[in-house]
Amino acid sequence: MKPFLLIATRAQDAAADGEYQGFLRFGGLAPDQLHRVRAETGPLPAIDLADYSGVLIGGSPFNSSDPEVDKTLVQRRVEREIAELLDAIVAADFPFLGACYGVGTLGRHQGGLIDRTFAEPIGAVQITVTDAGVADPLLTGLPRTFDAFVGHKEACTTLPAGAVVLASSSSCPVQMFRIKENLFATQFHPELDVDALVQRIDIYRHAGYFPPEQAEDYMARVRTTKVDQPAVILRNFVRRYAVDRTGARTYA
Repeated sequence: MKPFLLIATRAQDAAADGEYQGFLRFGGLAPDQLHRVRAETGPLPAIDLADYSGVLIGGSPFNSSDPEVDKTLVQRRVEREIAELLDAIVAADFPFLGACYGVGTLGRHQGGLIDRTFAEPIGAVQITVTDAGVADPLLTGLPRTFDAFVGHKEACTTLPAGAVVLASSSSCPVQMFRIKENLFATQFHPELDVDALVQRIDIYRHAGYFPPEQAEDYMARVRTTKVDQPAVILRNFVRRYAVDRTGARTYA
């Protein structure tokens, strides 16, 4: 099988490695089936989409809606390089799934409005699948409503032209959307379970998502939740788009 490509941007090794393990586990992938590039460490290498089954983007400390003057040189470079990669991905309608930061990257790239209107605190929210989502193969096997983990400072307020909303919530109308046939972004995190989110709360306690002294309270609340449905999306993505070395689909 051609591997999938994960574009990561988390500077903390523990957060980056935890994210990678989440995509491996919930995507049902072996390490040689998921090639990770940590974009924050240096310029993206040359990427030939023909070498991959699909592209994934994880979450990020970066916010696309930050004023340009407030962005670091690293953030500006990462955004520029991801935008250049998205030029090729969108033109080819190449399989793409972005989690959280995927909304900011793909949504902004395609002309949507990404701002802080629908930010959500860290925790579990109830997601509702739209009629279009019920018909989409990536949501096959999911109930009409399910809980998912969120925690973001920005979200999509106005969809890109032609985008289709696949899932929503009361606090954030655009929780998942599709562009063309094969380009997806979720605001929630399909790669997270309880333990992984608790780890992130600890790592990012000083990142402005909540007052640092409330970290233990957030962890305690998360530990009382049960979130086990969103990972279906990752498994469906892998099953739908995995291709062998000849380019033939490995799954029907």
